[in-house]
Amino acid sequence: MQEILLTLPAWAFALIIFVLRVIDMAVGTLRLLVSMRGKQLASWVLGFFQSIIFVLAITSVLSSLDNLLNIFSYAAGYATGGVLGFWIEGKMAIGYVRLEVISPMRGAELADSLREEGFAVTEVSARGKNGMVSLLNVAVLRKSVEIAAKIIREVDEDAFVTTEEMRAVRRGFWRA
Repeated sequence: MQEILLTLPAWAFALIIFVLRVIDMAVGTLRLLVSMRGKQLASWVLGFFQSIIFVLAITSVLSSLDNLLNIFSYAAGYATGGVLGFWIEGKMAIGYVRLEVISPMRGAELADSLREEGFAVTEVSARGKNGMVSLLNVAVLRKSVEIAAKIIREVDEDAFVTTEEMRAVRRGFWRA
């Protein structure tokens, strides 16, 4: 067994298993995340390719269960692929986010600034701990969150901002 681990073909085969498992897990993570955002066709396509890659990776490991290098490569690929999938999805920034902004003093100005940049803003008067505040609901593409956050900081650095994932159900104004 020791001689097997030290050969270049053994390391190359383990590397292939690692890469297959990284791709499998990254694709699987993306599939789950796009599925949660209502993208069924993309989820199907990713699932199709994920299953092919999984079969290739797992049969490579199962063909020689006494080879610890292959098992280790498989496990390392699994762990790495999940992290990579989340990182890729974060860069793709698919979908929408709802920003909820509470501004004690500058809500109207903040709403106008966001609208000037094309964001959909709904203003609501609300009562906070220390009196009346403006509550703004802002529909934002995930990839545009930093743009909206920058505008909010510039207009009202004291604004309280939270986010949550959202999906459109019906109509309304959406920034494309």
